[in-house]
Amino acid sequence: MVSRRLRVAFLVDGFTVGGTELNAVRTAEAIDRSRYELTVLGMRRDGPLLARYRAAGIPVEDFAFRGLRHPDAATMVPRHVRWLRAHAIDVLHCHDKYSNMYGALIGRLAGVPLLVASRRFENHGAWRFEAGNRVAYHLAHRALANSEGVGRLLAREGIPERKIVVVRNFLDDAAFAPADDAARRAFRRELGIDDGAIVVGCVARLAPVKDHPTLLRAFAEVVRAEPRAVLVLVGDGPSRAALEALAAELGIAAAVRFAGHRDHGGNLHAAFDVSTLSSTSEGFPNAVIEALAAAVPVVATDVGAVRDAVLDGQTGHVVPAGDAGAFARALLALVGDPARRAALGAAGRRLALERYRREAVLATLYALWEQGRRGVPAPRAERVAASA
Repeated sequence: MVSRRLRVAFLVDGFTVGGTELNAVRTAEAIDRSRYELTVLGMRRDGPLLARYRAAGIPVEDFAFRGLRHPDAATMVPRHVRWLRAHAIDVLHCHDKYSNMYGALIGRLAGVPLLVASRRFENHGAWRFEAGNRVAYHLAHRALANSEGVGRLLAREGIPERKIVVVRNFLDDAAFAPADDAARRAFRRELGIDDGAIVVGCVARLAPVKDHPTLLRAFAEVVRAEPRAVLVLVGDGPSRAALEALAAELGIAAAVRFAGHRDHGGNLHAAFDVSTLSSTSEGFPNAVIEALAAAVPVVATDVGAVRDAVLDGQTGHVVPAGDAGAFARALLALVGDPARRAALGAAGRRLALERYRREAVLATLYALWEQGRRGVPAPRAERVAASA
């Protein structure tokens, strides 16, 4: 007897471009539709990723919610609960801070068989998000962590280990494609970078949490020691003007390229010699594993679950957040040693191939979702040691 397709609903905060949002849309595009019937429920109505869902033929429903204090809350909550019941949703998979909190409420009220709340970040931000998400993890049947480090964080915060399931981020096959030297040269030439330059890159939103000022200050030390070094910042955001001003103040504007937002159709890190992440807070950043997949070593700050992928001295270097001096020393150790860059890059690619391929990650996700099939006993969740 062939089982019916499991009805899965993704509740997402919105459709802007960020690590969490990209992970959700990549997963939606990749799932086996012969087994799973997916609908996306958006708490905000617009954003560039909305077109990707629609292009993939995935239904999108408007689940806009403006808070319990909003005059419409009294009608919105019952309406959304009725929708979940009417469509017999088996799995309500919540992807982010707002959706965790709202999903825990409507999922429980609707009696959804499997309610999943996700932790993909180190800090929730304001206290109300911290408190609201902790409640959501307790109300959910499963708390999904996107790395072992985030899973340990959940356990330390008192979430029962039986609830915690680790489902790693995965990369599109394009991220593992062999390096395209022609594309690499074209990208560099577009930015006015000589073929002999040593390119240090960063792919991240230009926002305060990414702490680009520390990266710029570290790079100022690097370029004084190695004039061939060029820093490329891929991404855009509210901090751009301030960062351009800081680069000028540090006297390195000529060695810094602001590349703006770029399409993630390929692996942008393949154009770099060293990739960086200078954030003050992260969960498990996609940018790190994208760099590893491209065989590019990484210098990253010791935040969130970065150490799950950046194995210090093996696939890159980990430095304290906010420490420009330590960041500069780690960069110089790689910028000045092409053989070491190659060795660490090769080790990083092996790690990425082992852990972050789509097929292996989706198999773990499907095993989680199958717990929502009515009448199927829920197996034990993956154990995550809090002391690890």
